Amino acid sequence: MDPQVLIDRLEAGAAALAGAIAGVPDTEATWCPEPGRWSLLEIACHLLDEERLDFRTRLDYTLHRPGEPWPAIDPVGWVEAHRYAERSLAETMAAFAAERRRSLAWLRGLSDPDWEAAYHHPKFGPIRAGDLLASWCAHDLLHLRQVAHWHWRRLQDQAPPFGTGYAGQW
Repeated sequence: MDPQVLIDRLEAGAAALAGAIAGVPDTEATWCPEPGRWSLLEIACHLLDEERLDFRTRLDYTLHRPGEPWPAIDPVGWVEAHRYAERSLAETMAAFAAERRRSLAWLRGLSDPDWEAAYHHPKFGPIRAGDLLASWCAHDLLHLRQVAHWHWRRLQDQAPPFGTGYAGQW
């Protein structure tokens, strides 16, 4: 594994997410494609919380605090606890971009990290530092797919009486 490739991927992931979310007004950002799905604002808030409270923190623990338990996270509970619905999409994405820059600077500043260092997770078993870095990249891609789905569903809601069939199948 070349960690630099993954670190560069994190930089590209942030840019892709920012581009996919840019320009959506707050009045649109709270629209949900269906019950049980997140709004675009909730996705953005989740990305910010994951950046601050999950991946960077847990990777730091794995690399620098072996044996210490990871801080607890509650991504589903954060929606209410962190009052996602009251936030601004543009401000949230600006905060996410700033946090990602901090993460990238931190990652690039690590001195000879042991990517094989592992944390024993009670559900997933051993998770190496390299696994966390790769999962961080994958997390961006999962949410990029979720953002694309949000846009697709929003278009389907707004397009009638016109159709989108000519574009191809989703």
